[in-house]
Amino acid sequence: MAQSKIKLILHPVRMKIIQSLVGGKELTVQQLVARIKDVPQATLYRHLGKLHEAEVIEVVQENHIRGTVEKVYALKEQSVSSQQEFLNLSREEHLELFLTFAAQLAGVYENYLNQEDIDLVRDGVSYRMANLYLSDTEFMEMVQKIGKLIQDAALNEPAPDRKARNWATIIIPESRK
Repeated sequence: MAQSKIKLILHPVRMKIIQSLVGGKELTVQQLVARIKDVPQATLYRHLGKLHEAEVIEVVQENHIRGTVEKVYALKEQSVSSQQEFLNLSREEHLELFLTFAAQLAGVYENYLNQEDIDLVRDGVSYRMANLYLSDTEFMEMVQKIGKLIQDAALNEPAPDRKARNWATIIIPESRK
């Protein structure tokens, strides 16, 4: 089941739909057609149906227009309210949360790339993957230091000389063989 959900989400058209809905956007089919110009409307409907059936997206509003119903779609909110709830999730639920996170991250990056004036160096764009060898103690010290730096930066108020920047972290231990 988890593998089929990955395939479902990673389809190019469905990824475009998901990325269009990132950031709390609520869009109708017509609005999606305007954003995803290279996909025929009938194809878009078919993929919306698959995402809705898999509970990746949801209908958040229905507008009655001239005898028809126009649906407004949004990403289904995947939230966990406590650490205990997080620990009690099934493997499939963890994968679903991660895929939602990854799709949202891809959408944020695509939105950045679609701007007129981008300069990856000037804007501080970075994505890296590093394999670190740390003891449990060293790992916890590193996480605490990084966490403190992020907490301090999160206290900054908007100012003319400050840009909003998205910071995402993913920590995944290698699988034990």
